[in-house]
Amino acid sequence: MSSVSAVSHQHPPSGTPSPWLTRWMAALPAGARVLDLACGSGRHVAAALALGARVTGIDRDADALARLPAGADRVLVDLEGEPWPGALAPTAAWDAILVSNYLFRPRLDLLPACLAPGGLLIYETFALGNERYGRPRNPDFLLRPGELLALCERSGLVVLGYENGWLPRGTGALVQRVAAVRPPLDPERFPLEPGGRVGSGPGLG
Repeated sequence: MSSVSAVSHQHPPSGTPSPWLTRWMAALPAGARVLDLACGSGRHVAAALALGARVTGIDRDADALARLPAGADRVLVDLEGEPWPGALAPTAAWDAILVSNYLFRPRLDLLPACLAPGGLLIYETFALGNERYGRPRNPDFLLRPGELLALCERSGLVVLGYENGWLPRGTGALVQRVAAVRPPLDPERFPLEPGGRVGSGPGLG
């Protein structure tokens, strides 16, 4: 059974946030409603809270949820074996949904409908070929070539950035990642270069 509660205590999240997720989260306004799907102990929850977002972490691991930073809400639910909670209803209207190192294909297509107009899907997980470097090796948990792009295309999301390749961290990993917006798109919210702003710097011509 799912439950929602506020975390009133502070535990440092384990692990360093993904540079891909933090890059795109930086465009979120203060007060943005952010959902971290399969959040674990909250490394990206903490990063979103630091930006002034209102953050909900959802996971099936009660011990991991107990370690979420203060200020986050938590939802305890089995995302694969139970009905999805109200937090994931199409009317939930999240400003951003974060997914890192998680894949459950039967419900992948439900995510875009949970975004508000202008909402951002930031997704990064392992891709086929990762079995050469380590876990996961099961193809059920490895993205096929172009799979996140295909999700965005059939859902009508506008792709801001996409990568598929090798990360030379630790023993190495093959990953696929995307950042995409549910229309309408305000391009000035997402500059191609960090710190960019309208009217600054030379033109491309």
